Amino acid sequence: MKAIIVEDEIPAREELEYLIQTHSNMEIIQTFDDGLDVLKFLQGNEVDAIFLDINIPSLDGMFLATNISKFAKKPYIIFTTAYKEHAAQAFELEAFDYILKPYDEKRIAAMLIKLEAAFQRDQGESIVGEDSKNTAMEGVVSANRSSRINLRKNDNIIVTDVNEIYYAVASEKVTLVYTKTEEYMMPMSISEFHGKLPQNLFFKCHRSYTVNLTKIHEIVPWFNHTYVLRLKDIEGEVPVSRSKVKEFRQIMQL
Repeated sequence: MKAIIVEDEIPAREELEYLIQTHSNMEIIQTFDDGLDVLKFLQGNEVDAIFLDINIPSLDGMFLATNISKFAKKPYIIFTTAYKEHAAQAFELEAFDYILKPYDEKRIAAMLIKLEAAFQRDQGESIVGEDSKNTAMEGVVSANRSSRINLRKNDNIIVTDVNEIYYAVASEKVTLVYTKTEEYMMPMSISEFHGKLPQNLFFKCHRSYTVNLTKIHEIVPWFNHTYVLRLKDIEGEVPVSRSKVKEFRQIMQL
């Protein structure tokens, strides 16, 4: 796994490089202290991860990350900064993580383990769908195993495999997202959140709900020819609105 460090403070750059080399198998192929130099370098070179300080000369880290997010092959971005106020913007750019200075070695080590695991998983995922006899649901699961999404809990950004999401529901001006063990709050509408998900894995079954089709355990007939969905491993029920019943029946082959 190849990475670069973008940091204009020499002590911080050297400390981060030491921690990466100590706690991972990552190869630091270059370090930079200027955002414009990074952009020029990336035009002719590919890297797997970028450790990016926000306050750097020429092009600040957020502007640089915005440009990098448009690349066809997007490297993992790990922001490093002394300031918390950029966390929300980092979240919008789907950064892998957001590390505060001064560095905490345990925090860095844990992040590096997670980063290398994500890289190995994404590199190892095969493209599924070659066997036309596979069911539609099997294709849904396999095609999306490597998809990730950033969820938000308090001030932390939690990089999550979309397959861990069971359902999401609108709650006033935010969207609540549920995994098997956690609840997250996304600062966006349910429609906007649903648009970030793999459309062949999640179904917007109601104007206020989207559900992971692979997590459905039981389909219960309800009033006016609608359904209530019970999910695997968690409590709670998800409604299918009358306007969505026909499409739902087609997807589930009812």
